[in-house]
Amino acid sequence: MSESSAVLDQRRAGILLHLTSLPDSPGNGDMGHAAYRFIEFLEAAGVSVWQMLPLGPTHADGSPYQNLSIHAGNPLLVSLDWLTDRGWLNAGRSSDSDCPSEIRYRSLREAFLAFSSGQADPLREDYQTFVREQRYWLDDYALYIALKREFSGKSWRDWPKPLRTREPQALQAASEPLQTTIDQAKFEQFVFFRQWAEIRAYANERGIRLFGDMPILVAEDSADVWAHQEYFDLDDQGRPRVVAGVPPDYFSATGQRWGNPQYDWKRIEANGFDWWIDRMKTQLSLFDWIRIDHFRGFEAYWEIPATERTAVTGRWVKAPGDALLAKIRATFHHLPLIAEDLGIITPEVEQLRDKYELPGMKILQFAFDSDAENPYLPHNHVLNSIVYTGTHDNDTSAGWADSLKREQRARIRDYLGCDRDLITHALMRCALSSVARLAVLPMQDVLDLGAGHRMNTPGTSEGNWQWRFSWSQLSEEKIDRLAKWVRIYGRSAK
Repeated sequence: MSESSAVLDQRRAGILLHLTSLPDSPGNGDMGHAAYRFIEFLEAAGVSVWQMLPLGPTHADGSPYQNLSIHAGNPLLVSLDWLTDRGWLNAGRSSDSDCPSEIRYRSLREAFLAFSSGQADPLREDYQTFVREQRYWLDDYALYIALKREFSGKSWRDWPKPLRTREPQALQAASEPLQTTIDQAKFEQFVFFRQWAEIRAYANERGIRLFGDMPILVAEDSADVWAHQEYFDLDDQGRPRVVAGVPPDYFSATGQRWGNPQYDWKRIEANGFDWWIDRMKTQLSLFDWIRIDHFRGFEAYWEIPATERTAVTGRWVKAPGDALLAKIRATFHHLPLIAEDLGIITPEVEQLRDKYELPGMKILQFAFDSDAENPYLPHNHVLNSIVYTGTHDNDTSAGWADSLKREQRARIRDYLGCDRDLITHALMRCALSSVARLAVLPMQDVLDLGAGHRMNTPGTSEGNWQWRFSWSQLSEEKIDRLAKWVRIYGRSAK
């Protein structure tokens, strides 16, 4: 493989675990002590890749794929202990009966006030540098957050017209009384990026790559659509004319209507893809590798009339993915990207992926529903790919196996050769033994968890993104077992 595909430079093993799924902190996992302990677990097991979901601030449903910003980090992921260690937060915090997110927001407010009042704080110069260097997105984001709070969480489409259409005088007039809130939003981002840089350094020092996820689409109610309405297909009220999704597939008989606005690709390309280059710049400051979620949208995207309630009615529209990837490679001199190439994949999508030598994905839970030509079966895998037992959109392997009919389970056992073994163990070993350069196991499978522990159920809007593990589930026996398998199949970190 050439230099452009060096993202998969050797056989490696990875674990898929979103940051929110870490234990030991109020409401959700964060960048605190548990993140460092998890990195130490990966090192002990010989695992050299930590894959996670997008880290941006979410809407009320908590979906990491519908962010308030494509650049910002989620303030709810900030470690409160880190703030305490720097003297910005009192050690004693609100009682456990309080809403965890409210505890976090109050703590961030307290830390911001303490930081603002300490003129001699050693990080003040670093903060000013951060604000200056991130101005290309931070100013718009901070104002968006301040206005959203001012209007009780309403979408920017429901703000007064002068603010919705970003009239300069209106923005200036609105900014002045909200300056403290704007400054706090910038401080939260400074803290987020500072903490993350420390985690990344800790992981990299131990030979562990951080593998992020970048949704190809942008949430309608986001700082990005508000600040760059010219790059989206919107009407004069700021509402999408057409929305994104996918037609009926494995996950849903009516397809998936995501509702994200579609891009005005002609305008984006005419401006040299600068908007996308800025986006990549931010993500590459966070991660070693980046998965492009819904990669096939770079070749063609499913366009659904905004009036449709499902994704059944729509059409495929060509996208300038070739020109975009060429610009990204020319700008950054490499492509540390992975293509999420699941779903309806055409020869054109495969050609685009292969032209830039981007690794694709192989999901073992998709491998056993047809014949021996199924591309997800291990004997059909290729070197430049990533094999998973399942992803965040799948049930755990144990839950999946239990849901199958007896005849299908028998066929899977015959293929895997696991008459006396658990299917979930056999699937993990199958993934690790694959020729694919990277094998990624969801943490739920490593912990032998069954139904009720999945991260997301596509097509549903409630009960997702909340799963967390506990250290008591991670026994020494399971760590030793994983380390043994990683070693046997030649995936130990070097």
